[in-house]
Amino acid sequence: MNDIYSGKFITIEGIEGTGKSTAMHYVQHWLEQHSIPFIQTREPGGTLIAEQIRQIFLKKQAEVMEADTELLLVFAARSQHLHQVIWPALQEGKWVVCDRFTDASYAYQGGGRGIDAQRINTLENWVQGRFRPDTVILLDAPVEICLQRTMQRGALDRIEVEKTEFFERARTAYLKRAAAEPERYKMVDAAKTIEEVQQQIGRILSQLHMH
Repeated sequence: MNDIYSGKFITIEGIEGTGKSTAMHYVQHWLEQHSIPFIQTREPGGTLIAEQIRQIFLKKQAEVMEADTELLLVFAARSQHLHQVIWPALQEGKWVVCDRFTDASYAYQGGGRGIDAQRINTLENWVQGRFRPDTVILLDAPVEICLQRTMQRGALDRIEVEKTEFFERARTAYLKRAAAEPERYKMVDAAKTIEEVQQQIGRILSQLHMH
């Protein structure tokens, strides 16, 4: 599926507090410097309908959201996002940089909530076909460092209020996926300074640009 697109699809992954927003800003700056046409987007979200689904997904409510509901909401938003935004941009030859994608479903709903990976894979194949990110930039840092960072942000959403164990399981799921496909997953040590993190990301983007 990826072969028919001239653009590149890059996702930025990591648990809360790994610095994804800062990384997204840096990637934007790098692509502008290198005159590469691109769009930036996020999941769940990226389209009008998908952003409405995001609001339902993140809002704290009296009713407990079932794990399957959570997973299905994310893939419903993803389907909309792919058809309306991601695939059209790639067909135009643009790079698409996305804050989270399907790896987050494996990490949060799989690792965090305990949904069987096979069920997630069924939805992945249904919604995406063979389409996968060209490169996944995985920002990784110990959970306690990440949670210290998120606590400084103020109001937390439905996912951010989860317990440490939830994020430990999510981090483990990310690392497992990265270890299984090291050529596609690029690890970034997010515990380092912003400058060092940006240097790591810059090297990854340079390699991508050359290929």
